[in-house]
Amino acid sequence: MLSLVVLISGGGSNLRALLEAQADEGFPARIVAVGADRDADGLAHAEEFGVPTFTVPYADFGSRDEWGDALLERVREWQPDLVVLSGLMRLLPHRVVSALSPRLINTHPAYLPEFPGAHAVRDAIAAGAPESGASIIVVADGVDDGPIIVQERVPVLPSDDESALHERIKPVERRLLVQTVIDIANGLDLEAL
Repeated sequence: MLSLVVLISGGGSNLRALLEAQADEGFPARIVAVGADRDADGLAHAEEFGVPTFTVPYADFGSRDEWGDALLERVREWQPDLVVLSGLMRLLPHRVVSALSPRLINTHPAYLPEFPGAHAVRDAIAAGAPESGASIIVVADGVDDGPIIVQERVPVLPSDDESALHERIKPVERRLLVQTVIDIANGLDLEAL
């Protein structure tokens, strides 16, 4: 059974998809803890499913490296097989990435390498892109530049604004994340990517 720690910053819709998937006894993974860099609304999903939570507030530290060291310490307490960044809106310091990689994955609401960064959906709309998408990647030191595990295109409709496009990307992102966790539990070699 693959053990996961999931890290969030916001509402946790991808986290919820994983929590609902693990309710099926055939799901080959279990979330052992959910962490956040702030008092995130998504922590309520973990609490609803009886999963322990922790918070390492970014604002409590003098530097990104100090925050990262504290976050890594909390993650390691749970000894996870895999760490999932599920809407964590912070770049992890190099020490954290190197300590956890390649067993550190992230979701992204774009078809990478197109539109990396925190505003991928808005950037796709602004660029007039005919398609965007969703990607699951292994986390590297850059911004959304790690090896791609899986991705899928989502068309941009003429009527789309940022919100509408994002709402159509989210279900694809959730499905890809759940399948990726299953694939890793069943032997997908992240080091080979």
